[in-house]
Amino acid sequence: MKVIKPQVGPKKVPDQDHLIIGVCQMAPIFLNRQATLDKAIDQIELAAKEGCELITFGEALVPGYPFWLALTDAARFNDDKQKAIHSLYLEQGVTIERGDLADVQAAAKRNKIAIYLGIMERALDRGGHTLYCSLVYIDNQGQIASVHRKLHPTYEERLAWGSGDGHGLRTHSLGAFTLGGLNCFENWMPLSRAALYAQGEDLHIGVWPGGLHNTYDLTQVLAKEGRSYVVACSGLMRKSDCPADMPSLEEILDNSGEFMANGGSCIANPDGTWLIEPVIEEEALLVAEIDHAKVRQERQNFDLAGHYSRPDVTRLVVNRQRQGLATFEDE
Repeated sequence: MKVIKPQVGPKKVPDQDHLIIGVCQMAPIFLNRQATLDKAIDQIELAAKEGCELITFGEALVPGYPFWLALTDAARFNDDKQKAIHSLYLEQGVTIERGDLADVQAAAKRNKIAIYLGIMERALDRGGHTLYCSLVYIDNQGQIASVHRKLHPTYEERLAWGSGDGHGLRTHSLGAFTLGGLNCFENWMPLSRAALYAQGEDLHIGVWPGGLHNTYDLTQVLAKEGRSYVVACSGLMRKSDCPADMPSLEEILDNSGEFMANGGSCIANPDGTWLIEPVIEEEALLVAEIDHAKVRQERQNFDLAGHYSRPDVTRLVVNRQRQGLATFEDE
């Protein structure tokens, strides 16, 4: 894995304001849950050797984003081909309750590193047969602190994923920073962002399946809006990453460009300038040191959840109850 660092920047200062973060742009071992988790653990170990205290991974990394939907006429109803692919996808989903993330949690604790990991969650509290695009935060003690299920799948994603809820709209403290994260097009949703801003977010993690078109402008816009550091963490997917035994492989390859996802991971400063510009068409670990003093400097003239808010005029109500089909009242 190539390691990319800013060409210029402050030297590491051993104080509370400074945090070293890693942004992992990697391809999955497509549709293979365990192999992809093992690859992610390798990158966690690498990030720890680089001094990282936080590492982020792209949307739906484990076991992969459903790129075939746009390439195989996936909207055809009750189609045997789509059922075959979906069955494999569901089988390789991540079930947190059975301990699928235990090795990742152990790596977090062993390396004292916090993790944002994008998974396809096979959620037992929703029956266990629907996938949710979930962003999991694991703290540096190896504990799962939040699981945010994407509120609304985007376009063709609705053919493969269910709609989530607000339970995971939470922030987490790491050093001087307050972290929050959203999946893909959720980063375009002002009220979802506001729910995190209201909790003091100053390091925003946006995860994406991969694509420079998604990250090159919005990342800087969100940094300027939130006066925060903003990470865009993308995946990567090449034709060569498709397994040879994948259903409908020939059709997928015929209809795909060389890159189904070309990356675009990057980091923006709280003033909207680039700390690391978007990286495309290669697997890479982006490593950077961030300084909370820069957040405080930019909040001097605009703090959208503080002195520049007017809750007496406009105010957001957030439902963070985990949604389910039934509530059981046992004796």
